[in-house]
Amino acid sequence: MPNAATIHVACLCAAWCRLCDDYRAVLESLADEFDRGGVSVHWHWVDIEDEADLIGDLDVETFPTIVVADDEQVRFAGAVEPRRETLQRLLRATVTDATPNTRWPAVIPAVNALAAGLRTRRADRCARD
Repeated sequence: MPNAATIHVACLCAAWCRLCDDYRAVLESLADEFDRGGVSVHWHWVDIEDEADLIGDLDVETFPTIVVADDEQVRFAGAVEPRRETLQRLLRATVTDATPNTRWPAVIPAVNALAAGLRTRRADRCARD
């Protein structure tokens, strides 16, 4: 059953990254799948150079880097293998299969600051209600 919290999923990328160009289609495909399943997610495509203020002190070394956060905490932050199945499993674990009392690992302050910014940033796409 989908979690009732507002979920933000961000893919951190760069305009010059060709892998990111291809990965955007993966993110869009999974956003469509979540929409059809009635799972409310705020999707963010964040160019780390264009949105340097949002990225802050976070050092993004590998693409794609995914951040999954709810209203209160970060559920996941890190680089992932650029395959649809990998992101699908990650989102299943952190969004659709998560329970309200799930405890998530602590993250560094720069990731928490990014998550706070995502919560106030207009999503690039929101699930259709």
